[in-house]
Amino acid sequence: MVFIIKIYDFLSWKRVVFFLSIFLCFISCCAMITRGFNWGLDFTGGILVEIVLEENVDIINIQNILVQSGFNNPIVQGYGASQNVMIRLPLGSHDNKLNHNIMNDIICILRHGIVQNFFVKQVNWIGPSVGNQLINTGIIALLVALICILIYITFRFEWRLATGVVISLTHDMIVILGILSLFSVKIDATIVAALMSAIGYSINDKIVIFDRIRENFCRISVVKSIDVFNISLSQVFSRTIITSVTTIMVLLILLVFGGSMLHGFAITLLLGSVIGTVSSIYIASALALKLGTRRGHFIKINKIK
Repeated sequence: MVFIIKIYDFLSWKRVVFFLSIFLCFISCCAMITRGFNWGLDFTGGILVEIVLEENVDIINIQNILVQSGFNNPIVQGYGASQNVMIRLPLGSHDNKLNHNIMNDIICILRHGIVQNFFVKQVNWIGPSVGNQLINTGIIALLVALICILIYITFRFEWRLATGVVISLTHDMIVILGILSLFSVKIDATIVAALMSAIGYSINDKIVIFDRIRENFCRISVVKSIDVFNISLSQVFSRTIITSVTTIMVLLILLVFGGSMLHGFAITLLLGSVIGTVSSIYIASALALKLGTRRGHFIKINKIK
C-alpha cells in the first residue's frame, strides 16, 4: 500500500522566520538586560520552614498571618500529604546572615496564628552565596548540555546539521528566558529543570527530522537539496504536530491544576514545546540548508562507515 503525502513548501518562509527570530532574540536580550530576572528564594536566599499540621488548614490564611506580621512576599505551599506545609520567606536587605531571632519569631507567629498544634519538621536558612552558586551551576549545566549535543549530532549526522541544532537551541533558550524576564516569572530550581527538559524535548524533535532528512538524501538523488528538506519535513509534520499538541495539552492541565509550585515549571515547558517545534522546522533545518547541506555529505559518511 502506497501513501501519498502532500509536500509543503516549508522553507519558502525561512527568510521571514529568520527575521522574526532575530527580532525575538533582540527583544529577549533587551528584556534580560533592562529588567533582569525575578529570582526566587533558591537563588536570592531566605528562610525555609516546613511544618506538619494535625489537620488540614487554609494555606492562604497562613500567608495572611505572615504578611500581617511584617514579612514581605511570603510563599506558602502544600507538599506531599495535605497536612504538610512549606513556608519560604525571602531575605530582607539587612538579613545577610543567619539570625536565630527571626527564626524564633516566625515559629512564635505561627503558633499564635494557627489554631491547631503542629510539628516543626525543619527550619533552614539559605544564604545568598548558595544562590550565586546555583546560578553558576545552572549556567554551566546548560552550556555543557549544548556542547554535548553538538558533539553527539556531529558524530550522529553531520557538522552542518549539528551547527543548525545548536544555534536553534540557543535561540530557544534566549527567547524562553526573555519571555520569563519580560513577564517577571519567578526563577527557581524548577525553572532550571524545565529548561533542561525543554532542551531534551527540542533535541528529540530535531533528531527525528534530521534522521528523515539523512534517509531521503541517501534515497533521493534527482531533486534539489531544498526539495529533500521540504519532503522530509512534510513526512514528519503530522508526527511533530501530534506530539506537540498532546504535550501542550498535558502542560496546560499542569498549569491550571498543578498549583503555584509548578506554575513556573509548566510555563517554561509550554514555551519550550511551542518555540522548539517552530525552531525544529524553520530554524534548525533552514540553517542546515543555508550551510550547504547536500547529498554528497551523507554518501561520504555512509562510505566511511
